[in-house]
Parts: sequence; C-alpha cells; structure tokens
Amino acid sequence: MFFGSGITTTEESVLMLLFASAHHLIPYMRQFDVPLFYRSPIIASVKQARRIMDPRKKDLSPSVLDFGPIRFKIGRHFGFCYGVENAIEIAYRALEEHPGKAADQRIFLLSEMIHNPHVNNDLQARGIRFLRTTTGEQLIPFDALHPDDLVIIPAFGATLEVQAELAARGIDTRTYDTTCPFVKKVWRRSEQLGRKDYTIVVHGKRYHEETQATFSHAKEASPVVVVRNLEEAHDLAAVIRGTADAASFYEHFADRYSHGFDPDRDLQRIGVVNQTTMLATETQAIADLLQQAMRDRYGEANLAAHFADTSDTLCYATHENQQATQALIADGADLAIVVGGYNSSNTSHLVELCEAVMPTYFIKGAEEMVSPTRIRHFDYPTQTLHETDDWLPAKRPVDVLINAGASCPDALLDDVICTLVGWFPDARSTEDALAPFAEVEAG
Repeated sequence: MFFGSGITTTEESVLMLLFASAHHLIPYMRQFDVPLFYRSPIIASVKQARRIMDPRKKDLSPSVLDFGPIRFKIGRHFGFCYGVENAIEIAYRALEEHPGKAADQRIFLLSEMIHNPHVNNDLQARGIRFLRTTTGEQLIPFDALHPDDLVIIPAFGATLEVQAELAARGIDTRTYDTTCPFVKKVWRRSEQLGRKDYTIVVHGKRYHEETQATFSHAKEASPVVVVRNLEEAHDLAAVIRGTADAASFYEHFADRYSHGFDPDRDLQRIGVVNQTTMLATETQAIADLLQQAMRDRYGEANLAAHFADTSDTLCYATHENQQATQALIADGADLAIVVGGYNSSNTSHLVELCEAVMPTYFIKGAEEMVSPTRIRHFDYPTQTLHETDDWLPAKRPVDVLINAGASCPDALLDDVICTLVGWFPDARSTEDALAPFAEVEAG
C-alpha cells in the first residue's frame, strides 16, 4: 500500500461543521487557468491519485513516494489553495489582456500578490511592478499613477484607505482584484456583526497585509482589537472579566485597537474572526477562552447576547493543510522540509508544527539544499537565515517529510525531490516510484 498508516484525526465538532459549510461558499471544484510552469509531473501524479482514491478528502494519511534509499512522505493537502490559484489566474490574465501595458511597465501590483518569491519574481520579469513592500513601504508614489494604469489588488486584499487613494487618482481597482474569497467572507461577517453592535476581535499579526485590510474594513462597522496569540487573549479575557482595568488594556494592546475604543463599553459583546493563515486550532482556542470569559462575566443564560459564533469564517484550506500536517507528523519521519516564501504566515505555522517533533528545514526552494552535508534554511521567529551541516541523516532508508505553504507552486516540490534523489546513485527511477500512483490514475 503506497499510502500511509491510515491515521485518523479528531477535531472539535465545531471545526468539522464549519469546513463542511465552507465548501458551499465557492465553486470548489473549479479549475483555474494557472501557467503550466507552476505545475509538476511528480506532485501532480500523487495529488491526482489521491483525488481518485479519496474524492471526499476524508483520508488524511500521507502518500509515500518510495525511491528505495530515500522515501518521501507527502501530505494529503498542501500547495496552492483556491484563493492563490484565483489570484494567479487573474494576474496572468491581466498580462495577456494588456501586452502593451506590460511592455511599458504600466501594470502594477499593490504589493506582493502572494508570499512566494518565485511567483512574484516571475510577475516582475513579465513587466509588473510593485507599488509597495509587504510592510507598507512605498516603492512607487501613488501620484506617479495615471488613470489608465492597471493596478492589481493582491490576494490579501487592500485597506479602505488605500482603495480611496487609488480611486481619487481615477484608478480602477475592481477589474483585477485578486482578494481571496475567504478573506472577503471575514470582512462581510465583521460588517454583519458590527451592525448588531458586536466588537470584532481579530486573531492575527497586526501588520500583516491581510490583517491590516481586515482591520480597516471591520472598523467601519464596529470597534476592533487585534490579538496575536493565546497569551494576548488571556490579557483580553482579564479585561472582559473585570480583573484587569482599561489602563491594562491600553498598555497591552497599544496600536492594535481602533480609534475611540473603550474597553468598558466595547468588550461587552464580541465576535472573533481571524487572519486566514493563522493556526485554525489557535483561533478556536482563543474564541473558546474569550467565550468562557463572557460566561464568567455575564452567566451562561446570557452568553448568546455577548458572544457571537463566528466559526464559519475560518479558511477551509488553511485548516485542511494544518490537519494534513498533523497526520504527516504522526506518521513519523527523520526530518521535515517545508517549502515556501519566508514571509508566508501560513507556511510558518506548518514549520512550527513540524519542528516541535523533528528536525525541520524551512526553505524557499531546492537551491537552498547546497549539498547532502549543508543546507540553508530560514528561522521565522528571528527572521534570520541559517546554515546547517550534516543535516541529511546517514541511515537508509531515510524518511523525509515534504510539505509546502498555500502559496507554493508544486513545481518547487518536484525540484526538491529531484535534487535529493540525485544524491542517491542507487535510487529507483521516478517512473518506478510513481508506478503505484499511475496505476490508480489508469483505473
């Protein structure tokens, strides 16, 4: 059997229900027109076999690609999600529909479309220029834009303030808006809650582009506060319970609340949404903690009037990838390689899960694997590059867990696999390793 050990995972019932309902948000089986060079013969074969064997995506056990002296364990879910494929399709369509503008470099992206350097570098090579960095530094002044310029909104969305600035210059930001549908769903839910006098608590990284956009949209309808993690949620819960005062709130959440936020007034009714790339289980833990704080303050009988159920806003793709990663980890491996952009939030969380139990290397591509004895890899918490020697174990066979973020092209995983296999002269051929998957595809 070329699949893994048939691991089953359990989640809280609310998480199971929300992802079942999430699939009705969009035409999930839609096929996007993504450039062929982002596809891959190896990973594509594995994914297609799994789709045939498990069309309802219930089996989270990993696939095993056996080359003899080295074996790769591949997750059930990883790589381009719906939102990323949608964004890539729109961006390349803009280039195709306006070749003259691309040649004149009059097609712009507000910032990186997704957090993957290979995708962004290719778009730049084709004539697209970035107006801003991911941290908001202006690269090209908005005043330099003309009304007939094309501006593509990235998958993370844009703040209302930026949209207004572009509109004031006559720029159309709707035709090529690649904002992820699940991000927009968070915005809509926040607006609905705001109309019912709920305050929005955003689980996210305050200066990540998506959280900035969500903050901007949500504050139009309600007060907003951003919490980074469970530790900060405990600080917020103390204010809700009344064991910490307003001064404590302003100290702990400086620059993370909307203008005029009054904790005594604005923490009486709340709903929790998230930056879609955060750990879904952490978002749920934060929501549970704040719900309990409301229960402690107002009583079970009054809970519904103070805490809104927002579990349906969590991104199905982020959760599926994280579930599949947990199944990979449970199946065991000698080391993990996680491929993705170094500024990718969702990829960093996959790294976080893996490195808790095994040696893990976060790389942007196969070029970082210098040799069987040296690898360059990224440490997300410190934002620094490291080099590690003797990283590939000498044992045979060596089991390598392969994973990737939602913005990583499958082709990059093919490169990683081929590079590693090339270091084993006695390895089976790719055709032989893929034979079990090809048999499934052949029916």
